[in-house]
Amino acid sequence: MTAIPESVNRPEQPAPEKPVRRRTVLGAYFALTKPRVIELLLVTTIPAMFLAQRGIPSPWLVVVTLIGGAMSAGSANALNCVADSDIDAVMDRTKKRPLVRYEVPRRSALIFGIVLGVVSFLVLWLGANLLAASLSTAAILFYVFVYTLVLKRRTSQNIVWGGAAGCMPVVVGWAAVTGKVEWPAIVMFGVVFLWTPPHFWSLAMKYKDDYARAGVPMLPVVATTKQVSARILAYSWATVGCTLLLFPITSWVYIALAGISGVIFLVVAQRLHNNARKGLALNPMKLFHLSNSYLTLVFVAIAVDAALTPVIG
Repeated sequence: MTAIPESVNRPEQPAPEKPVRRRTVLGAYFALTKPRVIELLLVTTIPAMFLAQRGIPSPWLVVVTLIGGAMSAGSANALNCVADSDIDAVMDRTKKRPLVRYEVPRRSALIFGIVLGVVSFLVLWLGANLLAASLSTAAILFYVFVYTLVLKRRTSQNIVWGGAAGCMPVVVGWAAVTGKVEWPAIVMFGVVFLWTPPHFWSLAMKYKDDYARAGVPMLPVVATTKQVSARILAYSWATVGCTLLLFPITSWVYIALAGISGVIFLVVAQRLHNNARKGLALNPMKLFHLSNSYLTLVFVAIAVDAALTPVIG
């Protein structure tokens, strides 16, 4: 009688889970600030300063504004982690955050977030001006008290209005250079404001089960895939349209870069909606990752155009 291979007799065993690597104390506090989010916010700050200066702003002012802005965003993110620690614990996407893994005491995280916010205000006030510092602090308060504590768990429009806090870095950068807020800063605010829903909703489409389990009414949780993709497409068109408002104060450099990247962004958004209408397999993360690149390209175009103004102007 032929022996049956041992591999056939033995029931398949699940692969052992990889041990979770604990962060250092410093690494845990750094993770509270959500550094990847900060990177994207700072990408919009520097170009706003270039456009406000109509050239290259003071390197010292740029450094101070970036430090103060990073600390401000880190403060808002750390306080968000404190407020959302309960839902972070049940979401796969966020279950490795420091408070969920008990790497940082909740009270310590709260103090850390508040101290970061206070120091960021002082840095921007002393290094730039009071308006920039006040706008940055207002963004922290809005993100924590309006978005995190009120909107996020109550309405599917949470990210639409709550996303306003993420638009403030462009206004802060402009104010740091000019000491006031002018219409180009409002246009750039509008670009980021309109870009936020398609960016975040594409991510939420991927993780809608996570949000549903946590009881957070993100749009993909409460609306059909077709409805979500339609809104993503509408906001994508609005975003690209808003970038056109900067044409009067920019040159062909910005027009070309913003125009080409805008077309690509719209094509991918349209494909997502077409697939949703036809009931085909979706890849919302393609749009999510592209949206990061798109926003970066638009603002890099702003900076390059402003830096070249003395040459091509």
